[in-house]
Amino acid sequence: MHLIARHGYAAVSMRQIAAEVGVQAGALYNYTPNKQSLLFDIMRVHMEDVLASWDAQDKTGTALKRLERFTRFHITFNLPRADEVFISYMEMRNLSSENFDQIETMRRKYETGLEDILRDGVAQGQFALPDLRITTMALIALLNGLNTWYRENGRLGLAEVERIYWDLVRKSVAV
Repeated sequence: MHLIARHGYAAVSMRQIAAEVGVQAGALYNYTPNKQSLLFDIMRVHMEDVLASWDAQDKTGTALKRLERFTRFHITFNLPRADEVFISYMEMRNLSSENFDQIETMRRKYETGLEDILRDGVAQGQFALPDLRITTMALIALLNGLNTWYRENGRLGLAEVERIYWDLVRKSVAV
């Protein structure tokens, strides 16, 4: 996973992956039939985990409260999984069409959770959005961007960064 996140799927060989995990190249095929299956499994497991964890979250309260929960959940769930998030968004183009469709369906389910919150916020008069889908994608891109720059030993702690991100998200949908 680390090799693919660092160098890109196309640039990493099965031989490199085998060396990274400490097995002979031929032995790697005892665990995965090919590189495509490996990429798909990384994405599938990540999406299954994020969906299961999100499904377990409290979905009650106002749209504003639910949006705050989504924001904080997305940050705390995905930040320790930076490689998985990067691969899940940047390597979709390398999936076969069948695998792409499966991952896209799972990703769309997660995005729909945010869209539902935003739609409810508009209906409740709490949010003003120029376009529901674009706002959904923009917020996810904002939240995913944290993975590219945040460092645990940086200037601000995670709690402060999370508070700032929540403020940014809240203000971006405010009436």
